[in-house]
Amino acid sequence: MITLVKDTIDNNDIDNLIDWLKTYPRLTKGKVTLELESKFSNWLGRKYSVFCNSGSSANLLMLSALQQGDYLKNNKVVVPSVAWATDLAPVMQLGMTPILCDCNMDDLSVDLEHLEKIFKQESPSTLLLVSVLGLVPDMKKIVELCEKYNVILLEDTCESMGSEYRNKKLGTFGKMSTFSTFFGHHISTIEGGFISTDDLALYELLVSIRSHGWARDLSVEAQSKLQKEWDVTDFDSLYTFYYEGFNVRSTDLQAYIGLTQIDKLEDWGKKREANFILYQNLIDNDYWKPKYTLNNFISNFAYPIIHPNRNEIVKELQENDIETRPMVCGSMGTQPFYVKKYGRLELPNVTSVDSYGFYVPNHPHMSKHDINHISYIINKGI
Repeated sequence: MITLVKDTIDNNDIDNLIDWLKTYPRLTKGKVTLELESKFSNWLGRKYSVFCNSGSSANLLMLSALQQGDYLKNNKVVVPSVAWATDLAPVMQLGMTPILCDCNMDDLSVDLEHLEKIFKQESPSTLLLVSVLGLVPDMKKIVELCEKYNVILLEDTCESMGSEYRNKKLGTFGKMSTFSTFFGHHISTIEGGFISTDDLALYELLVSIRSHGWARDLSVEAQSKLQKEWDVTDFDSLYTFYYEGFNVRSTDLQAYIGLTQIDKLEDWGKKREANFILYQNLIDNDYWKPKYTLNNFISNFAYPIIHPNRNEIVKELQENDIETRPMVCGSMGTQPFYVKKYGRLELPNVTSVDSYGFYVPNHPHMSKHDINHISYIINKGI
């Protein structure tokens, strides 16, 4: 069977982990986590990264840090209609107001005309941009719109680790960005995620709220500043909680796996893009296919297709042992948890994606024969 994803943790990774475990190291969050955070920041090109237990928790921390750090002019957050559930859910859970933006039909990111209309009419504080399946949005125009309307840009890059807009990695444009290291993503720490930023104050806030809201994981200077502000003694400081925190830490065990995974990112990204280009060339032009621009790098998570004959094509793929699935979450505006609170919202482009979209496998372990075989079955289904 050709699966949508394949584990990036191989036998060598397992053997190295077993050898490390035999040294009886600390397994909860400790110095290996700090080493991984530094290594990921260096790879990405940002100053700071915080490792947590999932990409979903990373989104929650990112939004909570903005809220608790008094960065927001209001509680309105623009969320793409093509996104993951935990892009939208944390906005709602934190008492913010989500405003759904339609997608464009080039890269499935936000539709720029609809986005500017929302900016003008609603004056939101924040845009949580989602880069879908490793496809690259028009970051120049998005950044310009955010600057024009004084909107904070956040990036969910969980499906796009390694993708680049004009030689600059996605996840380096916004005030903060998130990544996932769940099984089957670009790299795996079994479960895990990152938040990255260049803002020291946000970084320290993220570190604190990741672990209950205490200060013990902060620098000596940051701890002293909080103790002085709140008149807390050294004895009491370990169990003083300065922010509304969570417990979404990961472990040193998972961080140890991540250290060698990062070394594989560049080669795996090149393989993902090569697979993407092969799909682009093989799949018939009667299908909707994502736009590909030569000066971008697409570390494609899975290959998306839109066609009215979706159900017949999916059935044929499944009968040939090829795994497939609907496009991300379909339309966020029709998901029950959103509808229960705000009512059903159908936007024109995302409705097409929801009704006719699906995607097929792309991962570094696929062969050209696999992609030829999948493309042949898809083309036959028109």
